Amino acid sequence: MTQPAARRGSTRTKARKRALDILFEADLRGTAVLAALESHTEQAEPPVRPFTAELVRGVERHRTQIDQYLAESLAAGWSLERMPRVDRNLARLAIYEIVYTDLADEIALAECIGLSEELSTDSSPQFLNGLLSALLARKASGTL
Repeated sequence: MTQPAARRGSTRTKARKRALDILFEADLRGTAVLAALESHTEQAEPPVRPFTAELVRGVERHRTQIDQYLAESLAAGWSLERMPRVDRNLARLAIYEIVYTDLADEIALAECIGLSEELSTDSSPQFLNGLLSALLARKASGTL
């Protein structure tokens, strides 16, 4: 069976996955994100790509606003704390790319969904698609 091009592992997809690993680790351990990034950079096995570091730093720099956007996009009864860690950090990465970079929204959404299919629960792709679609609708209407 042939995998879609994005899932075969483009360099940027691998960098996003590594950024997710670092964000997830810091979230799980309750440690500072930039300290986790520094630790991974010092270990350098495998080397931390510049794009990975850019993503991690960007998410951390804008984390308060990203989490606010995320919380506002959640359905009633959901909270950031209730979200699985993988999904929460995937959403943070996607929101960072959607709001703070020039990456096409569709690519950010597709990357997030693809990684969730690979790394999270069976219901995560649908959940994240709904969550990020709500955010994209707010962005399109100018209410973000």
